[in-house]
Amino acid sequence: MHKFTNDLIKETSPYLLQHAHNPVNWLPWSEDAFKKAEEEGKLVLVSIGYSACHWCHVMEYESFEDEEVATWMNRYFVCIKVDREERPDVDQVYMTAVQLMTQRGGWPLNCFTLPNGKPIYGGTYFQKDQWIQILKSLEQTYKNKKAEVLNYAEKLTEGVNQSEVFNVAKAFEPFSREKLDELILRWTHIFDSLEGGNNRAPKFPLPNNCEFLLRFAVTNKNEKILNHVYLTLDKMAFGGIFDQVGGGFSRYSVDVLWKVPHFEKMLYDNAQLVSLYSKAYQYSKNETYKQIVIQTLAWTEREMTNEIGAFYSALDADSEGVEGKFYVWSEKELKNLLEEDYSWVKEFYNVNQLGHWEEGNYILMKTSHNKDFAKKMKFSEEEFSVKIAKINQILLNERSLRICPGLDNKCLTSWNAMQLKGYVDAYLAFNDETYLLAALKNARWILKHQLKQDGTLFHNFNAGKSSINGFLEDYVHVVAAFISLYQATFDEDWLLKAKDLNETTIKLFQDKKSLMFYFTDENSELIARQMDVNDNVLPATNSVMCKNLFEIGTYFHEENLIDQAKQMLMNVYDGMENYGSGYSNWALCLMNFTSPFSEICITGNNWKKNLLKINENYLPNTLFSGGNRSNLPSSIGKDLSKDFFFICENKTCSLPEENLEEFIKSICL
Repeated sequence: MHKFTNDLIKETSPYLLQHAHNPVNWLPWSEDAFKKAEEEGKLVLVSIGYSACHWCHVMEYESFEDEEVATWMNRYFVCIKVDREERPDVDQVYMTAVQLMTQRGGWPLNCFTLPNGKPIYGGTYFQKDQWIQILKSLEQTYKNKKAEVLNYAEKLTEGVNQSEVFNVAKAFEPFSREKLDELILRWTHIFDSLEGGNNRAPKFPLPNNCEFLLRFAVTNKNEKILNHVYLTLDKMAFGGIFDQVGGGFSRYSVDVLWKVPHFEKMLYDNAQLVSLYSKAYQYSKNETYKQIVIQTLAWTEREMTNEIGAFYSALDADSEGVEGKFYVWSEKELKNLLEEDYSWVKEFYNVNQLGHWEEGNYILMKTSHNKDFAKKMKFSEEEFSVKIAKINQILLNERSLRICPGLDNKCLTSWNAMQLKGYVDAYLAFNDETYLLAALKNARWILKHQLKQDGTLFHNFNAGKSSINGFLEDYVHVVAAFISLYQATFDEDWLLKAKDLNETTIKLFQDKKSLMFYFTDENSELIARQMDVNDNVLPATNSVMCKNLFEIGTYFHEENLIDQAKQMLMNVYDGMENYGSGYSNWALCLMNFTSPFSEICITGNNWKKNLLKINENYLPNTLFSGGNRSNLPSSIGKDLSKDFFFICENKTCSLPEENLEEFIKSICL
């Protein structure tokens, strides 16, 4: 029995349900909530967070569960709770407003608005006493200085609408490789030469940063950049940010050492990191990178996949109300569990001053590759591999008896598509058929549950239903995932579905003047339609769309799509060198135009075996096509029954090559 129950009890979002028994009269986001504020003459509180957010839990415990605080909130405000992952459009608008007001942002995000949704005040986490003072002050200000409040809201809303306005490039200019050289030169000044990544804390894994740096380094034979990528990948793999026992990465580390994680695990981070480590393995053949992928996908299958092949969103940072409790170990626990193996495990996982966290607990982390530690301990590599797998299983079994962190079991189309692509990239790198089967199962889930009959997408899925229309992020990532699925299967249905969804994306989201794309469709009820342009922990939706336009245009010889990609790139071209980390996925798109780019066509009945053999190598400047049946332009006039290999550039294909080894030599960087 609960003393209080509010309207969030009708929702499916785990984050909203967490607040369903607060004494605050929370409402879900809806037009009715704003109508209620208008009718009652109240301000609106839009409070935004997500289920795995530690400080969201803290503010709930301190303020939203407190009856004194709830009395003030209920009396003077209409209070709306928003799951930022369900409604990234709402989060985007009010995050921009709060950043304009305070020059900082984060979650929980608390923004006060007029009954028409226009913001007047906001911030992130507030302590109880501070929060009560803000509630009282805002109520009095709105009552006594309403004209000033209305005027400020208009100006702030104008600022939100202008926040991502940029100059539209008037005409195409030749893209220059020197632009990328300048971007790299400036970026290297903030490299952390000891621990990898950029030289600041907290440290976030930024997969599209590393993917661009890897491609640039290999294409330009730049050993300095390549070594920085390897350093970053190694340090992330060794650190506490990676769950050494169970697999999977936490969202970020609070220090420069990648040691102390913010323990929440997000699907989108791990999806991208699987792709990154798979590609890095293709070039380096570093067994550590392969093991990272294997462990992370094992975690995905074990803890993040439902029975119909969809992927859950996140695991909480907290268990039993304590951040990280599920993941850390005491020395006593490890001694009792591991017995005679403890002495070497202690050294391998740094159960020492380096690995010490707090209150006698340790974060397991490494300082060397498995093969190097095995050599030091005079184990063979095979012997050590068996030993550490056994140790990890013992610890994993013991950990499973603990109270688990909360699971956010909603399934988001965009994040699922990223994980689908991660599985495809792992399949191509490691030739593990189970990875392809997982990708195909998820793709069928998207088609069955998230794709509507009119060709549009849903954004969310939980408790057997989908209820929110898709955003740009859903479309662009599904298109990218289906393109990658085609490249692994040569089933042209996936490519045609990608093409259809791409056309729908253009119809629903494109700004016809700039050819950039809004995050929401034209039916958005928000105070602003914004464009997602800067790459961050997620690549910007516009940069993903630019890449999709280029690839679909290349496959179907549709120059108008490639021209649209060029226009998008030109819009951000001037100045992108000043902030490489924020334009890394755009820089990948730029490399499509500044480095040789080819379509590799593989024909014959042995296409699958040959495709996997070729993908043992890192080939970033390519698309793959072919099979023994194909209707793509690159297959016209070819004898698809014979095992041939072609390099196609600018709508022209080379003469067929019959020798696979010679062909691989000719295409490898």
